[in-house]
Amino acid sequence: MESLRVGLLGCGGIGARHVEALNELRAFATLVACCGRDEERTKSFAVERGGAAAYTDLSTMLANEKLDLLIVALPPFAHEGQVEAAARAGVHLLVEKPIALGLERAEAMVQAADEAGIVASCGFMHRFGVAVEGWEQALAADRTGRPGMFTGYFHCNSLHAPWWRTRELSGGQTVEQLIHVVDLARHTLGMPETVYARAANMFHQDVPGYDSEDVSAMILGYGDGRVGVLDATNSAIPGRWESGWKIIAEKMTGSFAGYNSAEFIDTQNPENVTAVPIVGERDVFVAQLQDVLEAIAGNKAPHVPLRDGLDSLRIVLAARQSADEGRQITL
Repeated sequence: MESLRVGLLGCGGIGARHVEALNELRAFATLVACCGRDEERTKSFAVERGGAAAYTDLSTMLANEKLDLLIVALPPFAHEGQVEAAARAGVHLLVEKPIALGLERAEAMVQAADEAGIVASCGFMHRFGVAVEGWEQALAADRTGRPGMFTGYFHCNSLHAPWWRTRELSGGQTVEQLIHVVDLARHTLGMPETVYARAANMFHQDVPGYDSEDVSAMILGYGDGRVGVLDATNSAIPGRWESGWKIIAEKMTGSFAGYNSAEFIDTQNPENVTAVPIVGERDVFVAQLQDVLEAIAGNKAPHVPLRDGLDSLRIVLAARQSADEGRQITL
């Protein structure tokens, strides 16, 4: 596979993490250009990461650099048609979640990618974990049976960046963080028929500019009785970023301490329950990028298509609406 020319849009912390992954795959892809709003910061970012060209205008970067792939690492509020422009230019895409703050923008992104016939992936890196992959293999081999319940959580305690605290800019914790676990629930159970949620700002009302929820919970409902239950808080233990989930299926229960760590328990014989630990150290950012590069080379769909970003966004936006209006939302 020839080395692909890669551009980065968004030179913050998550953008830097994608560049680290690129460095692990330098035989297959090279960062040639960066684009950010602040000229000096973007130049400094580019110099520190190998001397890539620095831009403050995406259209100019697309015209000058002849990119094969654009990694979009913008904060949620900053999406203003850049993904659609890159798609129309025939550039393949890896877009960080959440892909937008509203369905109209997200649908436009997916439509533009579909019409252009490009590879377009959403950055749900949890889906590339060793434990997540192990469950999918067990499911495919009919060792799990049909999943009937998914429970999960995302707990932390940090003020984050100023934009993150403002719901208008981040979407709130459900949209910006819990969406990772929501995507896993959707990937496991499918799209729910109903969403019911509660949320509140319990502990940060005195923090200037903080109007996002810091406690929340949602129930995903399915017509055949399956259920998903997920919660989040930004008021847990400072310095800890904890997420986990459990899948209860007909033949097996999977308890996940993260995407690389889980215990699979065969529940068919209660008198002889066997537990299989799944532990790995896979860099999911590298695995995610490698999947995109292989999809480009093989002209095939990526493991996590951009449409998954739209579908999971539908759920978290419905949860936010449910919490705001105090009623169940039908999808």
